[in-house]
Amino acid sequence: MPELPEVDSARAVIARTVLHQRVVSVENVDTYVCRPHSAEEFQSVIVGRRIVSANRRGKLIWCDLSPLSGGQDVGPQLGLHLGMGGRIVVTDASGRVVPEGDSTHGLAGEHLQQRWDRFTVQFGSGLSLRLVDKRRFGRVRLNPPVDALGPDALDVGLVEFRRLLARGTTTIKARLLDQSVLAGIGNLLADELLWQSRISPAKRVDRLSPDEVRDLHRAMRRAVRQAIAAGGSHTGRVIAARHEGGVCPRCGAPMRHGTVGGRSTWWCEREQDDEHG
Repeated sequence: MPELPEVDSARAVIARTVLHQRVVSVENVDTYVCRPHSAEEFQSVIVGRRIVSANRRGKLIWCDLSPLSGGQDVGPQLGLHLGMGGRIVVTDASGRVVPEGDSTHGLAGEHLQQRWDRFTVQFGSGLSLRLVDKRRFGRVRLNPPVDALGPDALDVGLVEFRRLLARGTTTIKARLLDQSVLAGIGNLLADELLWQSRISPAKRVDRLSPDEVRDLHRAMRRAVRQAIAAGGSHTGRVIAARHEGGVCPRCGAPMRHGTVGGRSTWWCEREQDDEHG
């Protein structure tokens, strides 16, 4: 599932390739992915405008659109969520992925069929911004509810992080995944951060020590920045060990598996098991 690093890479694709280009049409509007908006609504709201900025909070991308030419209206926002496996690609008029037009950096020059396209914005330059999403878990919305999200995990400081974690008695794994509290951390990244900090995923947030909160905050900022620097790819050490028979990369103990906070979770049997035994 795309998490903060992958989504930031997708945002960067938009910023590098289609800023300030005029929208001439909207195509391939999937009625489920784009609910509750219709193709006609997207056409009437977006066509004739330009993308003036590409922004991100957590896993949500939104593009600020310009006023219509000569108009005084406030431009709307186009929200894009990649869901479980969506990706943003930019192609030329022939359907080939342009340089820097794919967040995974592996498709440049390839021709993409439209089979999995769920939303396409076409520009006067001949470029197309496409949401490719085989599983249809992505979302496209006008004026998305950005304020419903918590602060971005990359931006939150230690004092605010400590305050966000302190409320209630839920598990730390569940709190990290709550996008209304802290935006951008997904299942893989949460397991990585907790492993780096030697914290049980089932430990209650009200039982975290100040040192544990500090270590978790440091691990979060370090892991997210490293993944973004690597082009949006997860670079954590424990991710490859999240499988049956996997062992902790640090101490060699078996990795254990269970459900915490409603999500599949892996942790080191020796170093993180204070709440599971």
